[in-house]
Amino acid sequence: MTSTHTATRQHTVVDSPYGPLTLVATDGVLSGLYMTGQRHRPPEETFGEPDPRPFAEAVRQLDAYFRGALREFDLPLHLDGTPFQRSVWEQLRQIPYGETRSYGELAENLGKPGASRAVGLANGKNPVGIIVPCHRVIGASGSLTGYGGGLDRKQRLLAFENGMGDDTPTLF
Repeated sequence: MTSTHTATRQHTVVDSPYGPLTLVATDGVLSGLYMTGQRHRPPEETFGEPDPRPFAEAVRQLDAYFRGALREFDLPLHLDGTPFQRSVWEQLRQIPYGETRSYGELAENLGKPGASRAVGLANGKNPVGIIVPCHRVIGASGSLTGYGGGLDRKQRLLAFENGMGDDTPTLF
């Protein structure tokens, strides 16, 4: 007889300078950070029960990030995706604060130089925005290209990380 574990999911919503963020945990580990109107945002009914308890450290680190006091997140993550998607998301976590990489550079780093389009698709499906910094990926020409949270948010996040603005107060 095989026992199947059903993952426990909880969520909470926190304010940020970029609008409300929905944090989702799977078995107590952060598995989602979604913005309002985000492309590829899962249906609300998949987020589980409202419960802020699993998110104390994530909220603390997000607050520090938005105050400019944290440049690198240190949180356990539960990232559901294909092996290729997870390898792209791991590459995203290697992009330093305030820097950008192109889709092509990420594909090269993965040893798949012709896969920049696939890297872009995996980037767009990143389930933990901001913490896994998909906003730091740009087109080869330096253009912002797409962003699941919207180009305006992407531009504001990049400007914030480069010390060029977004004086929106932190709302935590």
